[in-house]
Amino acid sequence: MAVRVRLKPLSGRYAVSRLEAKGSIPGWADGPGFVSITRTEDELSVVCLQERVPDGVKHDRDWVALKLQGPFAFDETGIVLSVIKPLSENELGIFLVSTFDGDHLLVKVKDEAKARGLLVAAGHTLL
Repeated sequence: MAVRVRLKPLSGRYAVSRLEAKGSIPGWADGPGFVSITRTEDELSVVCLQERVPDGVKHDRDWVALKLQGPFAFDETGIVLSVIKPLSENELGIFLVSTFDGDHLLVKVKDEAKARGLLVAAGHTLL
């Protein structure tokens, strides 16, 4: 049986920002909406509502976010694959963020309608 996921669209448009790896977490990153902050040895990435990202910060904007309604157990398999596969097979780019309780899928605003159609056709539910 294929995995079926309920996805909740989040309000607003999002940006994915790239900052220097050793920089501090900027105050503008925190606030309403979905926020994800990830530091690696190469970068500090911030995902937040795009209106909070200041001019001069390297970023990619015009993303919409869909929350995969969890929580999901860490040993559950196929959840993310079931959502990204129909999008990937139709050449839609995605940005995915995983959290303790679930996952957040971001697609470009220009691809939102097509992504929603593909997800529903794959058996998923948009809330």
